Amino acid sequence: MNYILLSGGSGKRLWPLSNEIRSKQFIKVLKNNDGTYESMVQRVYRQIKNIDKNANITIATSNAQVPALKNQLGDKIDVSIEPCRRDTFPAIVLACMYLKDVKKIDINDTVVISPVDPYVNDDYFKCLKELDDKMKSSKNNIGLIGIKPTYPSEKYGYIVVRKDENNRREENSHREEDCRREEHNRRGEHCEPADASYTSPAMVVEKFIEKPTEPEAQKLINSGALWNGGVFCFKLKYIVDKAHELIDFKDYNDLYNKYDSLTKISFDYAVVEKEKNIDVVVYEGEWKDIGTWNTLTEVMTEKIVGNVIIDEKSNNTNVINELNIPIIVMGLNNTVVAASYDGIFVSDKNESSYNKPLVEKLDHHPMYEERIWGEFQVIDIYKNSLTKHLFIKEGKSISYQKHNHRDEVWTIIDGKGILTLNDEKKEVHAGDVITIKKGDKHSLKATNDLHFIEVQYGDEISEDDIERYN
Repeated sequence: MNYILLSGGSGKRLWPLSNEIRSKQFIKVLKNNDGTYESMVQRVYRQIKNIDKNANITIATSNAQVPALKNQLGDKIDVSIEPCRRDTFPAIVLACMYLKDVKKIDINDTVVISPVDPYVNDDYFKCLKELDDKMKSSKNNIGLIGIKPTYPSEKYGYIVVRKDENNRREENSHREEDCRREEHNRRGEHCEPADASYTSPAMVVEKFIEKPTEPEAQKLINSGALWNGGVFCFKLKYIVDKAHELIDFKDYNDLYNKYDSLTKISFDYAVVEKEKNIDVVVYEGEWKDIGTWNTLTEVMTEKIVGNVIIDEKSNNTNVINELNIPIIVMGLNNTVVAASYDGIFVSDKNESSYNKPLVEKLDHHPMYEERIWGEFQVIDIYKNSLTKHLFIKEGKSISYQKHNHRDEVWTIIDGKGILTLNDEKKEVHAGDVITIKKGDKHSLKATNDLHFIEVQYGDEISEDDIERYN
């Protein structure tokens, strides 16, 4: 199967663990079977590979998220990089052209588009495979996943569905097959199924309803409407042809170069809502959008993460601490507490989903970032200096680079590595101090896990002050 996973997000709803660089899908608070913590993107990627180890997965994302993706999923993942944000239609078109022109995927192959961060069990990905199989032979151009609603939510879009005549005949045929097998079982006779590849019949879209009120949502659910899961499936040729109808471009490279001129528009508005016949496969298992603190804490298997002490009088309270200092919580009920280098958040769980307007008031440099080689935390910021704690994974290296407007002083505090300074190499270990003047070319490779403190000095301190060399 060909998957395109959409990885976006502004990083505001789960502040302070998320920021503009580190969106919600990268936060490691979900416990894996082996007892370690994993992020939402790691969980989804693992689940897809559990169902289909040969799955062809491409992640559509911004350039800012590439380091975190490669840090968590490995250097070899396929990434379609958006030069700038242009909503889901341009992002999907660019990723599809990446499949066609870069990865050389057959134009008649099917493609499944899915968010990168749904909280689901493995049956969800079996349902995606069912949708993919359906679209290989369907006369309709697009297939969707409809989620069986569990409550009348105002946050989701709804799909109003109907069964077309072909589906009715298919369903009746399988009912007859079920009756035939039941009769054989009553007689104690073995009966092979007439159609071993049978899957539940798909629905057809009648209309879409976007984020209704709670009473309207209840009426929709009573009539059989489904949540829109944000999943699309189609043949690659369909979306390539559709893209050429709506956008003037030649190929992937041409589209990439003029990407910033494209209109911001969602895939639903540009394509889906203009299609007359759309298949829908129903998913009835666990499905949650854990994009807010109250929904994320619902799926956390432990009430506390990190260096936390909580008293017995605190009920339904979750505490996540990424700092290297302790947090003590007493007598708090129905509360979420989250602490990171970006800040500290304390909220009633019911109010926590309304934090975005307050977070948007912050004018704050992200204090934590993941990179391909490891991660760093900003410790202190002054007018003419900035101090970081950097961690480089064993075998990884920061790029060979120089700065034109700042000096740096590195203090190795743990581990060993190979320093390259102006083309000369030497081994460094805990206790070593290295001074790097502006204009010096420098790099550092970890021979085992390596931690060091970096102090930057200068009149102009910026992440853009960097020139990289091979």
